[in-house]
Amino acid sequence: MGEHHQDTELIHAGEGAATAARAVTTPVYSSTTFSFDSASELEAYQQGRSTSYIYSRYANPTVQAVEAKLAAAEGGAAALVLSSGMAATSTALFGLLEPGDEVICSAAIYGGTLQVLTSFLARFGVTSRFVSMEELGQLAPVIGPQTRVVWFESPTNPTLRCVDIASVTSACRARDVVSVVDNTFASPAYQQPLSLGADLVMHSATKYLNGHTDVTAGALIGSKEMIDRLQPARKLFGGVLEPASAYALGRGMKTLAVRIARHNASAMTIAQWLESHPRVSRVFYPGLDSHPDHDVARRQMRGFGGMICFESRDGQAGAVGLFDRLKLFLRAASLGGVESLCSLPVLTSQYGLSDDQLALAGVTRGMVRLSVGLEDPRDLIADLSQALS
Repeated sequence: MGEHHQDTELIHAGEGAATAARAVTTPVYSSTTFSFDSASELEAYQQGRSTSYIYSRYANPTVQAVEAKLAAAEGGAAALVLSSGMAATSTALFGLLEPGDEVICSAAIYGGTLQVLTSFLARFGVTSRFVSMEELGQLAPVIGPQTRVVWFESPTNPTLRCVDIASVTSACRARDVVSVVDNTFASPAYQQPLSLGADLVMHSATKYLNGHTDVTAGALIGSKEMIDRLQPARKLFGGVLEPASAYALGRGMKTLAVRIARHNASAMTIAQWLESHPRVSRVFYPGLDSHPDHDVARRQMRGFGGMICFESRDGQAGAVGLFDRLKLFLRAASLGGVESLCSLPVLTSQYGLSDDQLALAGVTRGMVRLSVGLEDPRDLIADLSQALS
C-alpha cells in the first residue's frame, strides 16, 4: 500500500499547488464539496466553531471574496451573492416575511418583483400594497399595523424617478419596518442606501456591477444580523451563485468606478440632445433640471448613471419605429453593460401590465429606454438621430 496506482495519482496529484501559490486574483474554487481531517473538525464546523467549508451551496471561498467586495462597496457589514437579481429579490422577500405580513411596494417597480409579490407571496398569505411615488414620499401615514417590509427602487425602472431614501427609511425605522432598496440603476459607485438608513440593499448584479453582459447574478447587502437572517433562505432555496460566475462578477467590479463615470458622462450628453429633439416629447434623466426629482438625485447621488428614458411624440408607433431603425444600439433587454442597448418597457420590464398598472407606475406605451454603453457618444447620437428621423 506504499505506492498509489495511476488512477489515484490522476485524481489527487497537484492538490498542494493551489494553496502554495500566491495569486494576485482570487482563484476559482470550483469544488462542490470540501474535505475535513477528522470527525472532530467536522463537528466543530457543524457547531459553528470553524471557518472551514463543507459544501458550495452553503459557502465557497470565491463567492465569499466577492461578497466581501460587495459589502465594502455598499458600506455594509456583510453580503450574499445569488444566481440572479430575481433570486436575490425572492430570497429577501421569503426570508423576511410570514403569513399575515404586509409589504408596501412602490408601484414603479421592476415587473419581476411585482410578479413575485402578486403571483407567489400572495399564495402564502402575504399582502402587497402598491403605492405611488407621492405616497412613498410621505410614508408615515401609509404604514399599517401589519407592514413588515417597504420595498422600492431609486432610480426607478424605467422612468428614473428618485425617492428621498433617507425620508423613507426614517419612517420605516420609526415603525420597526425593514426598508429594502433596489440600487441596481445607481450602483454603489453613485449611491449607498445603507448610509441613508436602509436596512437592506438589493442588486441585479447582472447589470452595472458585472458590467460586461456575461454573468447573471444578484446580491443582498446589509448588516451582519440582516444577512445572517437571510442566509438560511439562500442555502435552502439553492440560489447561490456558482464560483466561476462569482469570479467574473468580482473581476467586473474592479472597473466599476471608471465604467460608471463614462456611462454617466455619455448619458448626460445624450439626454441633453434628446431634450431638444422635436420628435421627443419628454426625457427622463435625473441629471436634467427638468427631471421632477433632480434635486433629490443631487442630494443623495454622486452621479446620475447611464440610463435614459424618453417618450416619443408619436406614441407607441413612434417608439416602435425608432426601435426598429436603430443600427448601433442593440435591441435587447437588460442594461449596464459596455454595449449600448435599447428596449421598449411595454414589451420588456412592464410587459403584460394593465393600463391602470402602467399609469400607476408612470409608464406610457410610447416610452423608450436606453442603457448607454461605452461607445463614443457622438456615434450614439448619430444613431438616434437617423432612427428618430
